[in-house]
Amino acid sequence: MTTGVLQQLDYKVADISLAEWGRKELTIAEAEMPGLMAIRAKYAPLQPLKGVRITGSLHMTIQTGVLIETLVALGATVRWASCNIFSTQDHAAAAIAASGVPVFAWKGETLEEYWWCTDQALRHEGGLGPQLVVDDGGDVTLLIHKGYELEAGQREWVDSEAHSGEEAIIKALLKKVHAEDPQRWHNVAKEWRGVSEETTTGVHRLYKMMEQGLLLVPAINVNDSVTKSKFDNLYGCRESLVDGIKRATDVMIAGKVAVVCGYGDVGKGSAKSLRGLGARVIVTEIDPINALQAAMEGYEVTTIEDTLGIGDIYVTTTGNVDIITLEHMRLMKDQAIVCNIGHFDNEIQMAELEASDAVRLNIKPQVDQYTFPNGPSIFILAEGRLVNLGCATGHPSFVMSNSFSNQTLAQLDLWANKDTYKVGVYTLSKKLDEEVARLHLEKIGVKLTTLSKKQADYLGVSVEGPYKPDHYRY
Repeated sequence: MTTGVLQQLDYKVADISLAEWGRKELTIAEAEMPGLMAIRAKYAPLQPLKGVRITGSLHMTIQTGVLIETLVALGATVRWASCNIFSTQDHAAAAIAASGVPVFAWKGETLEEYWWCTDQALRHEGGLGPQLVVDDGGDVTLLIHKGYELEAGQREWVDSEAHSGEEAIIKALLKKVHAEDPQRWHNVAKEWRGVSEETTTGVHRLYKMMEQGLLLVPAINVNDSVTKSKFDNLYGCRESLVDGIKRATDVMIAGKVAVVCGYGDVGKGSAKSLRGLGARVIVTEIDPINALQAAMEGYEVTTIEDTLGIGDIYVTTTGNVDIITLEHMRLMKDQAIVCNIGHFDNEIQMAELEASDAVRLNIKPQVDQYTFPNGPSIFILAEGRLVNLGCATGHPSFVMSNSFSNQTLAQLDLWANKDTYKVGVYTLSKKLDEEVARLHLEKIGVKLTTLSKKQADYLGVSVEGPYKPDHYRY
């Protein structure tokens, strides 16, 4: 582990000597991220984020490195942690740390280390907190809000029994911080002006806090930008899911029965990913609309219970809890592979599995075999966390350029309108959504047709767009 001070900035990464390798890959990624680089070129001379303190909690990958350096080029002062204990690419973290940005991330963190890293990313120079947050899953947002509640005398949550080992770690950290600085989170909140959230799980948290009247700042739901959810979630998962499974297991997917739990955008991409390599795909769903979509695409749709003893590969994609239970795992086919591509590990009952009578055998990093007495042996990938990032390198640069273009525009929007935005959850405009898409077309040789004035008038739109109403479902 490399801990140190570089250019007066602190960091903690696995190995700072990996920086040169990381820099080479950053250069390659920049060429595959046309949207993000176009935004950098447009706004860098204007320095719209000059001096703004930004904390990021998002997978510390090469692609995220390009996002970080874009925010820095726009003038921001950035501190960063990963949002998953297995998703950091150590050469990416080293390259960004070597550039002078404080990074606290390495692949294979313990949960205690993970929350320490998150806390460090929130500690800007001079004892200050962030003015803006880039979040993925909502962990930074959660920590600030729960700390704020504790300081306000609302101790019910922090003093209640923890429902998981991770929750116990969060509560212990909050109590420790409170003992050291009883007003830390209120001081952070005074200057905090907004958060942009990357993923479905974090967005659910934001809307829940807003409904409960607990949300402290304006938030931009980046996940539901069309150029994020219909691209990152769908096409990104279509490529990165099988990459993770293959790197972890070398299994032949053709001919196998693959069970995809959930048929949202992530589920759709995952099902296509597996079908594309010849798997026979079964989908499980709770929503009749999504279930009908899956059936119309030719997938069998049934319950997970009906697949037990048949399925060779299980993938959870829902963002919900207890999708695959301990009892499900006991009844699975011998040698079944179980993994998750939703945000958190609670889609699979990992805590219950660890506490069960199953014997764990580590095969290699992020691949474990669990053998039940008088039952099957199954393989769990990435300890139930994101398989595409835990066992591979996540989504390709091009599709992440869509997502991170939206993140950058969201940060610009939050800061430019910091004095007018009221507390709430917002989405970026249709015009910006279309512009993000437009920035990526030339790279892949796409030529747009241009409406005539007569055609535009007939549709009731501008020749330049936007072309669809906000309620349009792509």
